[in-house]
Amino acid sequence: MSAPIRIGIAGYGNLGRGVEAAIAKNADMTLVGIFTRRDPAALTPLNAGAAVHSMDDLAGHAGDIDVLILCGGSKSDLPEQGPALAALFNTVDSFDTHARIPEYFAAVDEPALANSKTALISAGWDPGMFSINRVYGEALLPDGDTYTFWGRGLSQGHSDAVRRVDGVAGGVQYTLPSETAIEEVRSGSHPTLSTREKHTRECFVVLEAGASEDAVRTEIVSMPHYFDQYDTTVNFITAEELARDHSSMPHGGFVIRSGNTSDGHAQVIEYSLALESNPEFTSSVLVAYARAVHRMSAAGQFGAKTVFDVAPGLLSPHSAAQLRADQL
Repeated sequence: MSAPIRIGIAGYGNLGRGVEAAIAKNADMTLVGIFTRRDPAALTPLNAGAAVHSMDDLAGHAGDIDVLILCGGSKSDLPEQGPALAALFNTVDSFDTHARIPEYFAAVDEPALANSKTALISAGWDPGMFSINRVYGEALLPDGDTYTFWGRGLSQGHSDAVRRVDGVAGGVQYTLPSETAIEEVRSGSHPTLSTREKHTRECFVVLEAGASEDAVRTEIVSMPHYFDQYDTTVNFITAEELARDHSSMPHGGFVIRSGNTSDGHAQVIEYSLALESNPEFTSSVLVAYARAVHRMSAAGQFGAKTVFDVAPGLLSPHSAAQLRADQL
């Protein structure tokens, strides 16, 4: 049996904790260490025996880690950390600002190539699993339309963006799909739907002392790439209400491809997720792609990659022969 894949975790919020839990469910992996910007002594990992280090010490562990999983936020953390760490490690991240993925890919690709590293960006469920299913749907039904619906659920990336607004002490954001729009798509009628017609967004925000409700609301609803294209409601609540009513992190959604293979023969492909924990599922995806990155690096496939570049078999702990016998 080959040596286990040595995994490092950079950042220990909800996503980092989910990655630690997912590693424990994969027998071919081992957790080398957790790296945090907080005081390492103050961090309590799920596994009491897990090593915790300062983020400043990461470079010194480059020889100990096969794949580093980046668990920072997409708004501010990953744009800086992704390119810097791709020069030192094979990496996997969940960068999810869709409009900025091409520029982020380029920023990560250069240092990864220059240092013979493999850096997979934007893994998770969207971008990630939903992205793959959009590509499958379009390839299989070229005469058709693809529709993506998210929620009802709590978005990690959008919630992180809300919390970084000046004057916000805490907050979450929920994405709500239009049930009318979903049923219209499932009917095979190929509707033309605007962004606003498919979803609304709802925020629950705790203000810092002295902050202006109007200023915070205006900055949130006008935020490019996150809220400016949606009807967004901002609700101001207490810290106690936030902790009591918004601590769970459900999410999910649908990718639907509606098309025609010939006149009179409509076909609908649907992929759906119903998640009790958004960060834990995203973490499970990151860990599976860490396995693929380890294999791709060993094969000399360096540079930035996305889920479109990874063969499904590379995600599985089973051999190609086992997969042919059991899954094909």
